[in-house]
Amino acid sequence: MIRLIGIFLLAVGLSACSEPDQSLSVSSAKTDGKPWQGAQNSFVASGWQPGDKARWETQIHNRAQTQNEYLKVH
Repeated sequence: MIRLIGIFLLAVGLSACSEPDQSLSVSSAKTDGKPWQGAQNSFVASGWQPGDKARWETQIHNRAQTQNEYLKVH
């Protein structure tokens, strides 16, 4: 009898420690496009056309240069 109670308590204890599966069956993440495809709205830099990789790279380079603390100080 004591053995049966021990097995029961062990089973209850182990079942309390288990964790249910939390993975999603369907991914909610959307696939990313190319960064130079741009936003599909009006919040883009003036003079920039979506899909123009060269101008996008130039724009990123210019933005990085204006955020350079050394150039701001000197």
